[in-house]
Parts: sequence; C-alpha cells; structure tokens
Amino acid sequence: MLDSLLFAAPGTFFPAAAAGLYGLLFGSFLNVVIHRLPRMMQREADDYLAAESESREEAAKLGSVITSLSYQSSVPLPRTDRYDLVLPRSACPACGHKITAMENIPVFSYLFLRGKCSGCGVPISMRYPLIELLTGLLSAYMVWHFGSGILGLAALAFTYLLIAMTFIDADTQFLPDSLTYPLLWGGLLVNLQGLIVPLHEAVIGAVAGYLSLWLVNQAFRLVRKMDGMGNGDFKLLAALGAWMGWKMLPMIILFSALVGSVVGIAMIALSRHGRGKPMPFGPYLAGAGMIALLFGNAILQAYLGSV
Repeated sequence: MLDSLLFAAPGTFFPAAAAGLYGLLFGSFLNVVIHRLPRMMQREADDYLAAESESREEAAKLGSVITSLSYQSSVPLPRTDRYDLVLPRSACPACGHKITAMENIPVFSYLFLRGKCSGCGVPISMRYPLIELLTGLLSAYMVWHFGSGILGLAALAFTYLLIAMTFIDADTQFLPDSLTYPLLWGGLLVNLQGLIVPLHEAVIGAVAGYLSLWLVNQAFRLVRKMDGMGNGDFKLLAALGAWMGWKMLPMIILFSALVGSVVGIAMIALSRHGRGKPMPFGPYLAGAGMIALLFGNAILQAYLGSV
C-alpha cells in the first residue's frame, strides 16, 4: 500500500499530461519569481541600509540637541507601496500596460500577441514562453518518470526550485536563501523514510556538499586573494546532497564543472564574456543535479559495470 502511494503509476500518460499543463501555468508564476524576487530582496536591503544610516544620523543629532524641544525626527516613513509576488499586477515595463488575463495564458498569449506588447508594440522577451514551456515539459517528464505519488510531487518541487534558481543566478549571480534553504530542508524531509536515499546518506550529502565547495573556495582565496564562488553555490550543492546523498556528489561536481568549462570557454571565444568576469555556477549545478536525480543511478551502474 505504501509503495503504491509513493510510486504511483510511473509512465502513465494522463497524469503526465496533467502535470505538463500544470507546469505551463506554474512556469508563468516562476517568471514572476525570477523577475521579482531579486528586486524584492534589493528593496529590503535598501530599506535596511537607509534605516541604519538614518538611525546613526538620528543618534548624532539626539546627542547634540537632547534638550531641544524643537527637535523633529527625520527618519522617513516606511514604504507604502506593496511589491511582492502577488502585487502589483504584471505590466509592460515600457508603457505600463497592465497584463490582462487573456494576455497571460502561458505560451499561447505570446504567440497570439506575436511577441509584442498589445499596448505599445515593444517586443516581449522570448525567455518568458521558453521558461513556461521548459517548466511544462519537465513537469510532464518528472511525473512520467517518478509517477504521480509523493515521489513525483517531490520531484516537481525540486524542479521548480532549480528552474527559479538557475535563471536568477544567471541574471544576478546570486542564489537566494529563500530558495536554497527550502530545497535543502525539502531533501532531508523527503529522505526521512529513505524515499530516494537513506537519511544518513542525505545528511552526510548535505554536509559534504557544502564543505566540498567551501574548501575549494578557501583554497582559491589563498592563491588569488579573492572568492572563486559565492555562498549560494555551497548551499545549493548541500541541498543536492540532501536529496540524492553523498554518493552522487562527485558526479554532480564533475558534470557541472565540465559543462561550465565548455560554456565558459565558448562564451570567451565568442567575445560574449570577459576573461576576468565572474560566471554563475548555479545553473550548471542545477543542471547536473537534474541529471543525477533522473539518471544518476543508471549512470553509476553503467560506470561500475564497465570497471
């Protein structure tokens, strides 16, 4: 009974098709997350720094005019405009045209509008429908591969978090804690009953994943006197270790390093990336993690069988 709940009907068409349709819709939401989450964090940081600066100024003023009855605080009022994943409504950045419900149908609205804003005709980035399509296809495949039970639902959550982190890191070279930590804790929760790997392997994977990149970065700092990667990369690899255990970490690191090296050399050769300019490593870790989740065991068995 438990096995049928955890591994319900992999390879079944209709659950996979339903997951694909749901993935298209969720891909539209992921576009919002990718666009807004870094800006929400920047606003919070700006507000914090402004409050800290004003607090210091207020303290200095208060020390010099503590007895003055005419003293008035200059600390600005908190922002009243709401900016999160729900409000304000999505709008064209060029003309401010509010996106209607009919203009927000994943993929189809882009095709219907011919890739242009209905208000001003400015081209809409093709990345939006591509993310929706990618999310839909991966959602369908995850349910086809793992079934529509708990494991399939967990794989969907894994996929959505990795998609969001991939594009945010590509845009900002930053992996938000609000995404890496849920992925980490989710991996440990999924493996409480050994759904993917035994819990002790998941815990060791999380610790080893973080420390492996942290140690590499420490060695890089000793040689180059600068960081070679960000803390978000450590946390992302820790999260992948929590999902798939420590045995998958060498494969994930190898695949991500190989793909990152090939892409980096190609971008430098095409003069699209400066030789000394940092590159985000998160997208390559995410891609390698996806491969490991889907095909890692088969790859390991094939490798061990050939040795």
